Amino acid sequence: MRVALFVTCVNDLLYPDTGRAVVTLLERLGVDVDFPTAQTCCGQPQFNTGYRHQTEPLVHRYAAAFDGYDYIVTPSGSCAAMVRENYPRIARRATTEGRDNGLTRAAATTAPRTYELTEFLVDILGVTDVGAYFPHTVTYHPSCHGLRTLGLRDRPRRLLQAVRGLELRELPGAEECCGFGGTFAVKNPHVSTAMGHDKIHNALTTGAPILCGADNSCLMHIDGLLRRHHTPLRTVHLADILASTEEHPYTAPEKTGNLR
Repeated sequence: MRVALFVTCVNDLLYPDTGRAVVTLLERLGVDVDFPTAQTCCGQPQFNTGYRHQTEPLVHRYAAAFDGYDYIVTPSGSCAAMVRENYPRIARRATTEGRDNGLTRAAATTAPRTYELTEFLVDILGVTDVGAYFPHTVTYHPSCHGLRTLGLRDRPRRLLQAVRGLELRELPGAEECCGFGGTFAVKNPHVSTAMGHDKIHNALTTGAPILCGADNSCLMHIDGLLRRHHTPLRTVHLADILASTEEHPYTAPEKTGNLR
């Protein structure tokens, strides 16, 4: 089985430890993981802003970077949804406009092989207990793309419930968006901020000191609001929790402070 990590630009630039956690986790489960250095952004910012033509070269680049791998795994439901749902859509539209230029093949060969991390663990590897140890109380926010576009359903929760030492508390209003939505947060900052505050309020009512998610873009938005209000809540990506073991426990990056 040849597996490649698609780390995504947000993780590469801001949360590299999450990418390392995915590699640590998968290797612990016996998977050999490559990191193709030719990978770049999936093109979601361009596509969501309406620059569809400018996204097309990134479809080609993604296909070339991950050519030959059986599976492409990413710790981002948002980017997995971009590849799975929008790459074929971009290709179809380009074809109807007479400029396919290989886009259909590029989308068709990459979309079915791209998996969000929890999908890959549960559906392909067939595991829910990944041998993790995380002695903290956690509440889980399911991001919109993972929940609605990919249909991750209870996969992340099943993985969290199997972590030794972890107490999972249900998040009120969990299926409501956090308000990030990429360019939505830029175009509608006041609405975005209000939605983020709602998410934080709901998380605080659980009493859990940690808000977990499977998309660092959402966690970045929430974390930014948390820092302004100096709340005790901290955000941690699901991959970081699953990679944590008793022998090698999770250590929060300096910028997010220590766990309470």
